[in-house]
Amino acid sequence: MSRAAAAPRATIDIDIQDAQWLLQQRTVRALCRRAVQAALAGAPRRQPAPVALAIALADDAAVRVLNRDFRGKNKPTNVLSFPADGRATAPGAPRFLGDIVLARQTVMREARAQRKRLADHLTHLVVHGTLHLLGYDHEVDAEAERMERLEVRILAGLGVADPYQDFSPPA
Repeated sequence: MSRAAAAPRATIDIDIQDAQWLLQQRTVRALCRRAVQAALAGAPRRQPAPVALAIALADDAAVRVLNRDFRGKNKPTNVLSFPADGRATAPGAPRFLGDIVLARQTVMREARAQRKRLADHLTHLVVHGTLHLLGYDHEVDAEAERMERLEVRILAGLGVADPYQDFSPPA
C-alpha cells in the first residue's frame, strides 16, 4: 500500500477582488486551498515547509491589465502565475512561492464551453498555477507533456477528470 505524499504546511492567502466569485461558487476558498495542497503534495519539485502563496480571484478587466503589462498580451486569460523572485525569506517565515490570479468571466466562459463543472475547471487552474509557482512550465513540448501528466495525476486524486482529453492547456 503506497502512502500519499503530505503537502508542506502552506499559508494560502485568498483575496476575493470580484465578489461575483462567491455568488458563482460559494466554496471558492475551500476549492482553492484544496487544489493548492494537492499540487504541493503531488509535485516532485518539493519546497521546504512552510510555504506561502497568494491567490487573487479577480475579473477579466484586472487580469487583462496584468496580462498586458507582464506578458504583452492585451486580453484577459484564465490564470496568471507570478513566481516569487527567490529572495531570502525572513527566518521563521514561510517561503513565499508567489501569486496566482484568476479571471472570473474567462474561467466561467471556458467551463461552460468545455461542459465542465466550474468547481472542476477552477480546481484545474489553481493546480496549474501552483505548478507554475513550483517551476513547471509548458513552453516546450516535453515540459508541457510532463506538466500535463502531473496535473492529470493530481486532479485524479481530487476526483477531477482529465482536463486535456478534448481541450488545449490553459494559457
